[in-house]
Amino acid sequence: MPADPEQAPVPVPIEEVLDLHPFHPRDIPSVVEEYLREAAARGFREVRLIHGRGRGIQRRVVQEVLSRQPEVLRFADAPSDRGGWGATLVWLKPTGPSQAGPPP
Repeated sequence: MPADPEQAPVPVPIEEVLDLHPFHPRDIPSVVEEYLREAAARGFREVRLIHGRGRGIQRRVVQEVLSRQPEVLRFADAPSDRGGWGATLVWLKPTGPSQAGPPP
């Protein structure tokens, strides 16, 4: 019997942008937590999480997760040219070789 496709792991590339649209809402907290750990370990200083606009539910979930993560220095809604309130910019504490510049 084939595995349930909803249970199959979705690979998450560790890049400067993570689009959360492919993930089931119940998985977003754990996806964001793991992504931030890996991004910080790889030396990223700034990442962008795309959660979409809609009613703002995913945005609130993402920002609640961010507020608890030790890797996070600060976060804010992205400027309009980078997704506006449909994305959140996250500045990470330095832990490894830097992949991006310091926070503004």
